[in-house]
Amino acid sequence: MIHIEPFPRLGTSGWRATARSGIAAAMTIETVVVRYGLLAILLGAGVEGEAVVVTGGVLAHRGLVPLVPACICAAIGSFVVDQIWFAVGRRFQNHRWIVRIRAKPAFAKAIALLERRPTGFILAFRFIYGMRTVSPIAIGTSKVPLRTFLPLNALAAAVWGPVFTLFGFYVGHALDPLIDRIAGKAKLIVLVVLVLIVFVGVIQLARHLLHKRSSQADDSRP
Repeated sequence: MIHIEPFPRLGTSGWRATARSGIAAAMTIETVVVRYGLLAILLGAGVEGEAVVVTGGVLAHRGLVPLVPACICAAIGSFVVDQIWFAVGRRFQNHRWIVRIRAKPAFAKAIALLERRPTGFILAFRFIYGMRTVSPIAIGTSKVPLRTFLPLNALAAAVWGPVFTLFGFYVGHALDPLIDRIAGKAKLIVLVVLVLIVFVGVIQLARHLLHKRSSQADDSRP
């Protein structure tokens, strides 16, 4: 007859030890960020834009990713994705997806700004809230040649990446004393959230001031 030994019972201390060993073996958020943070900034800069890049600046402030490579990844990601959108607009102008985009007010606004100041708009569109994705597509459907768009896009990306990365870096530094008192173990998450709230507030304030200035200019016209 085969005798089967029962499984040993774990006491409270045994379960605690098992839990601790499991937690120690698992990858922490910080470990994931250190390993994949720069790649996330590179990919996210073109997809999610400013929020990812500002978060990258916060991570650089916390020492989880190096600052200069974070700036470079943000710039490269932005440049590559906008080049792709330009190529899509240039190659598929008559595609039904591009036709639907043409019908949007933001597309008409992008074309109007491009016709008014082509060089300035190419340099500035990624800084204009709500114009980030539609603008390179609109430029691609225009008569702006690739040899003009490419260097201007590269220059704008080289400025845009460091600007928003450094925003996250220095705002994160400014908020650190507050986070030390209230956040505890969730310090990194709370810091990222607060920096993004400050960023959204700055964007909304800038939009309000620009709208107010535009309204005053319209009222002053005869």
